[in-house]
Amino acid sequence: QVRMVESGGGSVQAGGSLGLSCRASNVILSSFNVGTINWYRQAPGKQRELVAHIPLGGSATYADSVKDRFTWSRDNSRRTVYLQMNNLKPEDAGVYYCNGLFNSREYWGPGTQVTVSS
Repeated sequence: QVRMVESGGGSVQAGGSLGLSCRASNVILSSFNVGTINWYRQAPGKQRELVAHIPLGGSATYADSVKDRFTWSRDNSRRTVYLQMNNLKPEDAGVYYCNGLFNSREYWGPGTQVTVSS
């Protein structure tokens, strides 16, 4: 059973940085390398929005609101994708969800809270 688990959320002041992790367990490396990881976030009262679209075999794209502030990296051995978030703004706050697409199936993590104070 594939499981997605996010970690690394927390509280930070505006202008600060946080790093999030998304680990995909029970995914073999060959599937991981051709899969896709999406990072979504949802602020209270708002719809879930796509923050980063990361095809693990291709190039990532970011929402315009986070471009040049968020970057991703990976650790294949841990089946983990990282999202480094810099120069955080209050509007970046919300629950961040990791969505994994492997072998035509979709998996969601429970989310991790990011709070940004002004």
